[in-house]
Amino acid sequence: MSGIATATWEQERVLSTKWELVYACCFPFFTILALGIDSVFFTNQFFDGRQLTNVLAILYFVGFYWVASVPLRKLMFVMVGLSYIGELIFCKLLGMYEYRTPMIPLYVPFGHAIVYASGYVYAHAFWSLQKEYSIRKYFLWFFAALFLGVGILLQDYFSLVFGVLFFWLLKRKKWQNLYCFIALCVVFIELVGTYFKCWAWEPEIFGFIPTSNPPMGAVFFYAGGDVLLAKIVKIWDTKKN
Repeated sequence: MSGIATATWEQERVLSTKWELVYACCFPFFTILALGIDSVFFTNQFFDGRQLTNVLAILYFVGFYWVASVPLRKLMFVMVGLSYIGELIFCKLLGMYEYRTPMIPLYVPFGHAIVYASGYVYAHAFWSLQKEYSIRKYFLWFFAALFLGVGILLQDYFSLVFGVLFFWLLKRKKWQNLYCFIALCVVFIELVGTYFKCWAWEPEIFGFIPTSNPPMGAVFFYAGGDVLLAKIVKIWDTKKN
């Protein structure tokens, strides 16, 4: 119970609710279903399922949003707009990756919010807070091995560099498991999305940094966005008060 007593989250509440956990636990299965429908294979064998995936993602987001607490609702709401801006920067402006069609899919910003909410709920679950320090230790070893592994075996130097920055960010945020849970969700959705060829990363980021498809170091950008997200919501709350 010491983890619960000493947990220092920026959010207003601590424990996730039952229905939030239901949606968070369904996240992996929903991801496989939704991205599978938008996959190249599904399109070639049946029909272009992009619009169906759009509808499914929006419905899932609405359901998750409906059962979420007020603090999480604010984060999810802001995340949709913030992630779309991020897509314009990293996909369209910097050309770090591209989707199977020229347009950014409608489901993507809602998907980012679902990813964030799922990681948030895991981090605030009773079992997570109860075993906070044990989980943190395993997370740090896992991500260190992951970044080093892809860097050495796949020559993914992008992940090596931004993996170091990810650990730097974790240190600044007092090693909160929140960012590791979100990063784990990001790793999962990136692996599924690239497997189904819904999107693909460029072999050289910024034209000169070798990477893999997908690069594990991409979690740094999500973590950085999460920090910005928390600041925006904090400013929102301050102005309301």
